[in-house]
Amino acid sequence: MELLVYSANWCRDCREAKRFLNAHAIPFIEIDIERTPGAADQVIAHTGKRAIPQFVLDGKWIQPYRPGQGFLHQEMSELFGVSEQPIT
Repeated sequence: MELLVYSANWCRDCREAKRFLNAHAIPFIEIDIERTPGAADQVIAHTGKRAIPQFVLDGKWIQPYRPGQGFLHQEMSELFGVSEQPIT
């Protein structure tokens, strides 16, 4: 499994997405759209807008949040086959 996460430091939903992935030990490669040339253009090309965070899981683009609702914990837990709350 290859997971890319398009994000930016100022993005609250991005921080929540990365917390979720780290809490469940899901490996990912972060692509900061502010620091990686062409990254923001890639997001726009695939989503039609500059909306982050975006996951690219094995080449499939997935928006892991819903505007006004935040990060989609239940949907992402189901997608990755993990419990919604990490086991500590």
